[in-house]
Amino acid sequence: MGLFSSPAKVYKPAAEVDLGPGSDEHYISPNVRAPRVAGLLVKLLAWVLETPVLGWIVLAVLKRDNLVYKLVSDAEIPEPPLFTATHTWRDIPEQNVRRAKPGLSPAERVQEAVGCLPARLPEPAAALAVPGGPASGFRRWTVRDFHRAYSSGQTTPAMVARRFLAAAKECSDLKMAMFISCDAADVMRQAEDSTRRYQQGAPLSAMDGVLVAVKDELDCLPYPTTGGTRWLGAARRCAADAACVAALRACGAVLAGKANMHELGAGTSGINPHHGSTRNPHDPGRVAGGSSGGSAAAVCAGLCPVALGADGGGSVRMPAALCGVVGFKPTAGRLSNSGLLPLNWTVGMPGILAATVEDALIAYAAIVDQSKPSPLQPELNLPLLMCTRSMANIRLARYGKWFDDSSEDIRSLCGKALRMLHARYGWETVEVTVPEIEEMRLAHYVTMGSECTASLAKYLDNMDRSEIGWDVRIGLSAYGSFSSRDYLNAQRLRSRQMYFHERIFEAADAIVTPMTGVTAYPLQDDALRTGELDYINGAALVRYSIAGNFLGLPAITVPVGHDRGGLPVGLQLVGRPWSEATLLHLAHAVQEACWERRLPPKVHFDLLLAKH
Repeated sequence: MGLFSSPAKVYKPAAEVDLGPGSDEHYISPNVRAPRVAGLLVKLLAWVLETPVLGWIVLAVLKRDNLVYKLVSDAEIPEPPLFTATHTWRDIPEQNVRRAKPGLSPAERVQEAVGCLPARLPEPAAALAVPGGPASGFRRWTVRDFHRAYSSGQTTPAMVARRFLAAAKECSDLKMAMFISCDAADVMRQAEDSTRRYQQGAPLSAMDGVLVAVKDELDCLPYPTTGGTRWLGAARRCAADAACVAALRACGAVLAGKANMHELGAGTSGINPHHGSTRNPHDPGRVAGGSSGGSAAAVCAGLCPVALGADGGGSVRMPAALCGVVGFKPTAGRLSNSGLLPLNWTVGMPGILAATVEDALIAYAAIVDQSKPSPLQPELNLPLLMCTRSMANIRLARYGKWFDDSSEDIRSLCGKALRMLHARYGWETVEVTVPEIEEMRLAHYVTMGSECTASLAKYLDNMDRSEIGWDVRIGLSAYGSFSSRDYLNAQRLRSRQMYFHERIFEAADAIVTPMTGVTAYPLQDDALRTGELDYINGAALVRYSIAGNFLGLPAITVPVGHDRGGLPVGLQLVGRPWSEATLLHLAHAVQEACWERRLPPKVHFDLLLAKH
């Protein structure tokens, strides 16, 4: 039993746990009592944790207070460990889909996806008359908007690229810190090549000339991949594009630069002492979220309709929700991890941030990995989004105690979205119990931290810790304290949760939750140079994101409105393995039901209709 620990939990066999709405399973809200720590206190805590003996004692107390000993380390768990969240092939019946032909190129898959979309929106110049457009609310320009404008000669990729570079410079002057690096000459070269293809009537795909930001956790030439640090780019050479980046390049996308991120993905705020803290375009005085905050902010501000992120613990979906855009993480194995920093092998993968669900579908079609033989991965279904309204007998699982463990505004908006889905489509919400939520969060934290420590060991063992941000140094100290028993017990909890979720998906098409427990919180000046430890807000941000990563399930967040302060709120849908098409259908329905609730960000750029 761990030092100072209370009696450890003894788990009953997973098959004996009641998953029904009347279950007596106890819901544990995150046990967080620690005050916010920033500035000099962060430095002091980092120094203490890195001090032999004293650091071990402090970490033992912290692990006790956060129930790590009781719920994970010393617990008695009957299930065997499950070390990966990969899912075997299953023939999942999905409604209103088109089966993509095997062997298609990324550009061909994009064209297949475009054929699945609803009727075209009005021309951009006529958007002022569109319900939900700028006259009555807010409309983001999409991949199809840019493609149509390029094809008609209304504008060119080169003209849009110049506007992008001017907007990126303005964002830098505003200290929005969306990008770590942006090579203007490389952006213009790509855009001019795309312009020539349109002039010749031969664009590669609907994504030709469309700007895409890439999180600095994915390899993208000609940039180094720093992972939000100042040292990793030199220690690890970037020799080729990541697989997802290469697929987008093959579609003609203009890769706009490396988006900022929380250092080493080790935080939820997006505060980065090396490259600047990404600010939320809806309120630059608030966080954009992490760790893919730069990608989310760039889409939110109109700098690109699509961005790539990486999601190891909600790192795509959390900032998407805070910034009011779509965040999509497919099933583990759907996208290649080639060229992604291996910060956490079994929980992390690339993900998509997009202006709309339609754009998320287009990007997904471009980057999906079809290189594996079919016994390991089912064939690709694309949702016929023009047929979403005819989706029948959809059942959404809701765990009331968990769903309601969020702010009043978030509960209200997410609940209203579910009622609208029932009124519009007849879809039912069924009450269930998702057991051991806090136990899963802690098991995921142990897993992620252990894998990060192992991944970075060859660098960290031979470098000066002063090159690392203070808050991340604290995180690495915690990660390094986990034992083999901690890790094994975490994998036993993963095995239980896989069983629970398989049972729930026998009765429901998706699990529905808020995406975060709070909206974007204030960015404090004392944290800009040191980072911060805001455990209360951090726990609220990750409250609903863990199953997608720990269990490798597909998950998506869609904006459903704004709180009373005008900050975005996201609703999350978590689906069965390999059910991306169904999940995109459900997300599209949420988007349509809540479209008129969108408000424009305070920092936003119109790259399509700008006159300069």
